[in-house]
Amino acid sequence: MDNVQQQFDTDTRRYAKCIEVSKRVRWDIDRDVIRGRRFDYTRKFLPDGLTLAPKLDFLNANEKRLLSQVQGRTYANMFGLVERFIGAKILEVSRDHWLGDQVALEALVRFTDEELKHQELFRRIERLVAEGMPPGYRFDFDPNVVALAVLGKSTWAVLALTCHIELFTLEHYHQSIEPDDNMSDLYKDVFLFHCKEETQHAILDELEWKRENAQLTNAERDRAVTDLIELVGAVDGILQAQAPVDADYFAAVCGRKLSAKEQERLRAHMLEAYRWQYIVSGVKDARFGEILNGMITPEQAGRVGEALKPLMQ
Repeated sequence: MDNVQQQFDTDTRRYAKCIEVSKRVRWDIDRDVIRGRRFDYTRKFLPDGLTLAPKLDFLNANEKRLLSQVQGRTYANMFGLVERFIGAKILEVSRDHWLGDQVALEALVRFTDEELKHQELFRRIERLVAEGMPPGYRFDFDPNVVALAVLGKSTWAVLALTCHIELFTLEHYHQSIEPDDNMSDLYKDVFLFHCKEETQHAILDELEWKRENAQLTNAERDRAVTDLIELVGAVDGILQAQAPVDADYFAAVCGRKLSAKEQERLRAHMLEAYRWQYIVSGVKDARFGEILNGMITPEQAGRVGEALKPLMQ
């Protein structure tokens, strides 16, 4: 058996395993996740490992809990935002399998179906959170506008960003969310069930990203690396816009007047926490680094590193 056929057979088995697990863990928003519950505002929505709240020594315990709820609200909205372009891209790349590997096609169709369900889950979560938090919160990004901008980049770059997102999603849940006993049970369950399906998505992202990579010329791959750098910059642009909005909302509803210095520190902290959540933690994921560095040259890796340097500090 030649190497190409052997790799094809290996990949088909991996697609098949994703289908098997997808069927086994399949869940329903109302029956399995929400179950008629509301959020418990006496508990955190995000753990300290994601909010980085212990760094803010001028906040008391109740204020740090509120901070976790503000960040948690944005965390859910960010997932709802990015899953718009993820679902569209996976549906697009499934075209390559329409008249080919039907196992791969089924796996990607299931992936797209699950992403549509996740978008609805996060829309539901936003409505539930809004019931119990003071008015004034804003998340003004249009998922379709963002998706159109992202999908204008090369497939290689979009799949790279998607893989990055799926991998940090798993890392966040297993390393920070799951071990924290002080979180809202409902909020924790949202990301438990989300993680159950994202595990398969991360595998499929890797398979499709590698498949796309194998089709590129060196020049095309070099342009794709530029696209990836620009996509990460665009994500950071969203974070730079949302961080001060969330900081100002927190300051308005926390129950006391923050000093000018405290507000300045809070704004800087929000951006640091959001960069950690949506960029840095994924970049530091060992699996992501292994996949990316297995595709690009040292010079290209150096370009990525230089672009990331201001965000990693």
